[in-house]
Amino acid sequence: MRKFKKVLITGINGSGGSYLSEYIIKNNPKVKIFGSIRSNNTNNISKFKKKINLIKCDLNKYNQCVNLVSKSKPDAIFHLASSADVKRSFDYPYEIILNNNNCTLNLLEAIRVKKIDPIIQICSTSEVYGQVEKKNMPIKEDQFIKPINPYAVSKTFQDLLAYNYYLNYNMKIIITRMFTYINARRINLFASHWAYQIAKIEFNQAKYLYHGNLNSSRNIIDIDDAMEAYWLAATKGKIGEIYNIGGTKQIKLKDFLKKLVKLSNKKIITKLDKNLLRKTDINTQIPSSTKFIKDTKWKPKINFETSLINFLNEMRTKVIFDLKKRTKI
Repeated sequence: MRKFKKVLITGINGSGGSYLSEYIIKNNPKVKIFGSIRSNNTNNISKFKKKINLIKCDLNKYNQCVNLVSKSKPDAIFHLASSADVKRSFDYPYEIILNNNNCTLNLLEAIRVKKIDPIIQICSTSEVYGQVEKKNMPIKEDQFIKPINPYAVSKTFQDLLAYNYYLNYNMKIIITRMFTYINARRINLFASHWAYQIAKIEFNQAKYLYHGNLNSSRNIIDIDDAMEAYWLAATKGKIGEIYNIGGTKQIKLKDFLKKLVKLSNKKIITKLDKNLLRKTDINTQIPSSTKFIKDTKWKPKINFETSLINFLNEMRTKVIFDLKKRTKI
């Protein structure tokens, strides 16, 4: 198992970056954490901000990337910074693709030029696989990549670029492809959007819960299990490998929504919003995490029901925070 003294998390004030930093602080308190931020919004890390060394950096600017890696000199890098809004990528494909491609190219090139030698985890996504036929499920890492939305195209570029830097420049790169996990810090994901609306209804800030496609199925894992997986990928994963990370709990989205609604203390009326339907959508994703489990001994620990309760409670806290902030204004 690798030991790290210093780690760098790109996009640390985003949802994934904030959860990962929180996990490291809790479970590996001796590790010094550096984090890149592009905006001044640090709400997601406000509770533990003092334990992080923040570096202002726009990863789209190469010179700032050089400064980032020179200042931090990390033993490991978790590359999480990306514009990760699938729905928005349909409306602004140029913006999303250019941002995600440039930030990854600049980061890898800065590492190469400065001759530092960290473990680099490229935090990718199951979206790169696109619509996979049932005969090819569960999805393995050698499944043909066929992205069906602009965001997934950008992540595919990141994967291929990272593999080239591993192959040609001997960089210690590991690629993780995360499947669906519960995330209360991004309200533009299907589950978090539902939970946020439920919490708003409970506080009389909304009347209905609007949803998009409910006919697809996903395998879900808890946020803490997902963050532990990222850490184990960096500390135990094999250099040059691609790892699928996904849960064993498969559920249809309509059943997921029903379970969330049942946890509410109010009657929730749901309505279809056609604006939430994607132009192309993935019907079913069943991952195989066999290779990852074999190499890291990871396995999900938190059951689905407990995860849902924690998820909804965190979203209620977010709505309360938003209400207090609005009152002060």
